[in-house]
Amino acid sequence: MTLSEFLYMDGYYLYVWASYGLALVVMLAQFINPIRRKRQLLKQLGRKKRRGQRT
Repeated sequence: MTLSEFLYMDGYYLYVWASYGLALVVMLAQFINPIRRKRQLLKQLGRKKRRGQRT
């Protein structure tokens, strides 16, 4: 099997590589979203803490 045969996947390359691409996007989102959410929560807690210190 040559590299071009492997990449072509007997004519199913579009479906196969699209599936791999979609899976990669989903996995990246699953990795990035918790990090973003943590930053958001820390900012909110910081704001609440500053508000609490003012009063």
